[in-house]
Amino acid sequence: MIEDSFQHKGLRRKLVDAVESKGITDPRVLDALMKVPRHAFMDSTFLRFAYADQAFPIASGQTISQPYTVAFQTQLLDLKGFQKVLEVGTGSGYQAAILSEMGVRVFTIERIRKLFLESQTRLKQMGYPIKFFYGDGYAGLPAFAPFDRILVTAGAPEVPEKLLNQLVIGGILVVPIGDRETQIMTRVIRTGEDEFQTTTHGSFIFVPLKPGLEEK
Repeated sequence: MIEDSFQHKGLRRKLVDAVESKGITDPRVLDALMKVPRHAFMDSTFLRFAYADQAFPIASGQTISQPYTVAFQTQLLDLKGFQKVLEVGTGSGYQAAILSEMGVRVFTIERIRKLFLESQTRLKQMGYPIKFFYGDGYAGLPAFAPFDRILVTAGAPEVPEKLLNQLVIGGILVVPIGDRETQIMTRVIRTGEDEFQTTTHGSFIFVPLKPGLEEK
């Protein structure tokens, strides 16, 4: 059982207020941030960092994303209830929990086995009805496609074509595109069988999206 004390909730309220002050306007996103105990995704010795609006290192050279970034990407998805959403890069599982709180059906894929196992255990203990997959995020999940929304939580050099093909017409893909130093948050809407509308939404920094699997 995850402890979620008055102290945790008070710190979370301050975090939500900080994220809102930076321009997040979707009340459902803010409500999801308020509901998910971010400290549950970090070592208990790092409580003072759990509710700071900053990214923080986790296992396997990865990070738990900055809450503002999580909120920004989630808002760009323009989620509707019961939609089918693919998350590429489970990481700690924090973003997947936020998506689940938004009332959508979450499919999440992770290429690093250690993170896949840890996040699956954690989120199941927390009661989130998320479907977990150990696999190559570049390939997506063609057996479960199409998806209404696809969210990529690592920086890619270009929009992965296989993921575009797994969107429904009218579906949205959100992915940071760029090199290792900085990426541009990119939203792609599939407007037809072979037609896509792309918009950009500012600079961010993510760990790189890598192909293949990591067994450790």
